[in-house]
Amino acid sequence: MKVAIIGAGSTVFMRNIVRDLLQQPALTSTHIALQDIDSKRLQESQLVARQIISALKVPATVSASMDRREVLQGANVVITMFQVGGYKPSTVVDFDIPKKYGLRQTIADTLGIGGIMRGLRTVPVLVDVAREMRELCPNALLMNYVNPMAILSLAVQRMVPEIQYVGLCHSVQGTAEELAHDLGVEPANLVYTCAGINHMAFYNQFTQRLPDGSTEDLYPRLKALAAEGKVPDGNRVRYEILRKFGYFVTESSEHFAEYSPWFIKRDRPDLIEKFNIPLDEYPRRCEKQMADWAAELQRIETQHDIEIKQSREYAASIINSLATGEPSVIYGNVLNNGLIDNLPQDCAVEVACLVDRNGVQPVKFGNVQPQLAALMRSNVNVQQLTVEALMTENPEYIYHAAYLDPHTSAELDLDQIHDLVDDLRRAHGDWLPKFARL
Repeated sequence: MKVAIIGAGSTVFMRNIVRDLLQQPALTSTHIALQDIDSKRLQESQLVARQIISALKVPATVSASMDRREVLQGANVVITMFQVGGYKPSTVVDFDIPKKYGLRQTIADTLGIGGIMRGLRTVPVLVDVAREMRELCPNALLMNYVNPMAILSLAVQRMVPEIQYVGLCHSVQGTAEELAHDLGVEPANLVYTCAGINHMAFYNQFTQRLPDGSTEDLYPRLKALAAEGKVPDGNRVRYEILRKFGYFVTESSEHFAEYSPWFIKRDRPDLIEKFNIPLDEYPRRCEKQMADWAAELQRIETQHDIEIKQSREYAASIINSLATGEPSVIYGNVLNNGLIDNLPQDCAVEVACLVDRNGVQPVKFGNVQPQLAALMRSNVNVQQLTVEALMTENPEYIYHAAYLDPHTSAELDLDQIHDLVDDLRRAHGDWLPKFARL
């Protein structure tokens, strides 16, 4: 099994995936092929991968190259985890320029004006990877971890439909664990169904299996927490959505606050306080992660010691299922194509998928609740228009996507949004595809 990791300079995430992968008994002799455009970070990642192999005492091998085609050649699985434009300059630009218009964000990697610009920067690179796979490893599965997930998943599946693809996120399984903690139940006993779009899927059923084999619906207990105000301080937005819409959403409160028009308003500081919304959270998070990684790398280099544990990511179980045929169920982002009946068929949805030697097989869900479908469509509009801009190379669709974004349109008028898009197009410059530059 050859697993190619594109953007392996995302060392912390690469470490988690490789560590999970090599703890699967059937995958201990996997060849890990790493690629990045930053030679220093690529070397660091190769060092970390070798330390994992040594700590686990497995016969796996690792190679590293800045040549993407070399790494893709003959791969069975391709995992993408890059960030086009990086934290600096691109993420900083996506936060700083909107601030001049009074538009504040929390994460800016999925939707909103930041998500649109990140999608414009990232789709061409991911599509290039998919096209190279079509030539160099046509039977490989592309597992994408890059955001904005829904925009990228839609673009790749429309532009390179021949490639096997699934977009992966940890929000479904991660949120389930959080809710188990809130309720004081064992995560292993949870039984749930979930469907929607990435970062805006909702648990249709959320239960726990009891010792006698019966199940308990946990929604009454969750709603009681919301009604009584006994919710974690960092999760007030999502519990408010539960109160108003009746179901719990899978992505964090700091994310969801900027996917909707209700929580971040420049003239309503009371809302920021009431819902404990961490404005500019992603830049702070990036700075902390860089500092934490520098300290961890120093420890690895000097003590030759690396922690071995498992993450909640799906990658290793998917690859194990492909290799052994042992079935697993994951939540993946794929083209709708009849999976959720009351969402547009040409959008990317997040649904349960069966994985075995036949690959990733999405499971039809049917209808989501009408109020949830309406909420999702407000985000789908932005995703589809961003992809339309990329497919037609018509910059007018960039403005249309921004005009219709729920948070942006709640704060700015049409002329302000147009000027903001212009400023961002100028600032990002060559990081954008040629048609999108100004």
